[in-house]
Amino acid sequence: MWSGGPAYASVHKVHLQILAQATPGTLIKTWLLQDKATACLGVLGEVKAWHLASRFLKGRGVWMVSRPLRNRLFYNALLKHQARLVLLDGLGVARALLPALRDLPQVRVVVVFHGSTRLDRKDVNLFRQFAPEQLTLCAVSQTLASSIEATMGLAVVPLRCMLDPQAFKQQLLSREQARQVLGTGARHQQVFGAIGRLVESKGFDTLIKAFAQSLQTRPDQLLLIIGEGPARTALEATVSALGLQDKVLLPGHMANVASLYRAFDWVVIPSQAEGLGLVVQESVIAGIPVLASNLTVFHEQLGDAGYYIPVDDVAAWTKAIDMTASLVTEEVASSQYAALDPQSAWQRFRLACADELSVVQ
Repeated sequence: MWSGGPAYASVHKVHLQILAQATPGTLIKTWLLQDKATACLGVLGEVKAWHLASRFLKGRGVWMVSRPLRNRLFYNALLKHQARLVLLDGLGVARALLPALRDLPQVRVVVVFHGSTRLDRKDVNLFRQFAPEQLTLCAVSQTLASSIEATMGLAVVPLRCMLDPQAFKQQLLSREQARQVLGTGARHQQVFGAIGRLVESKGFDTLIKAFAQSLQTRPDQLLLIIGEGPARTALEATVSALGLQDKVLLPGHMANVASLYRAFDWVVIPSQAEGLGLVVQESVIAGIPVLASNLTVFHEQLGDAGYYIPVDDVAAWTKAIDMTASLVTEEVASSQYAALDPQSAWQRFRLACADELSVVQ
């Protein structure tokens, strides 16, 4: 993995779900290349922090001279740890580790793409240097797999990653407990929740503006955007400019957010792009209906049961938020649960891990 901490929370969740399919007793070691933040990694196996500088890992510009040292460092470490299968999360990690793995043909390599990425000719050439029996390219959804496959001209296996629904349900708080944790109380008729890193691509600015318009006709609503990131200052400025300080709350990163979904009446996902969108799965498993951007990857999961809104369209999002007042949330939640079919999707994901990644061998 590239790093730890909240910014990589979704990657860590998928990483752990894959590793959890290993045969009991399998020795698992996770490497964090850049820093020591391990909060999102749980207790599955051993975690090693490398504390390597980004410029050293990327080996660009004047740091190109460091590439042989980087390659030798990882080559020796992989030999020392007697690696049999290496799971590389994302393109950055693949760029750093694959040059060392070229000289270790006995090690099986799996690269997992978690989101859209900028692939150049050097990346494709690097992947082509490996025999198919040594290297497998995977993506967390069919949508992402098809996109990367079209770009590279190489086969990409769609894992269709899925959370374990039973394990996820066990951590959920009740509606009353979750609202108590969030401090929302019972003073709002509807509470909308949005969860994700505070970055432009999550579309939260559009959501805030749409919510402001919806409040003009339905003032007893509350929006919580849970997460942290570089867009916080800009989002807070938007909230302030629109006078929404008591209506739109940004409580920051919350380590226990997965337990809080039942505090919401609706979960809203205004993303501009997603490789998978774990929030969709978490919401539906929790029994909370979803409004989501009109992205192919969300159609892949919810089909005809989804409510899809054009990306970055404030007017359309306002209309969608208003529309929720006329819907029976329990019926929408039930329909979306049936469409996602979490238990069957979880079993298919487990089989994909076994068949394509060989992590159970």
